[in-house]
Amino acid sequence: MIALLVPLEASTGQMTWPILTLSIVLIITSIVLALFVLLHKSRGGGMSDLFGGGMSTGMGGTSMAERNLDRMTIIVGLVWLASIIGLLVLYRYFGDFGVMG
Repeated sequence: MIALLVPLEASTGQMTWPILTLSIVLIITSIVLALFVLLHKSRGGGMSDLFGGGMSTGMGGTSMAERNLDRMTIIVGLVWLASIIGLLVLYRYFGDFGVMG
């Protein structure tokens, strides 16, 4: 069983909604980002060659689907980064919101 540390409000013992919301967004975007990265076609010359991914035969241009996947990966990555920075700001500057205060 996976135990998640849920931030609690110090006075009432209830979860604070900004931290809980950003934590849920972070978990969802982490899973989606990992799936999007795994969906990308290996282009060779990188770490994928280590694991046998460098044997691609089609060396043509990128298709529309690949470009859309690239865009979606970048967008999800930016949302992921923003949620991490948001959690950092909440814990750092508004310490009374969570357990670190």
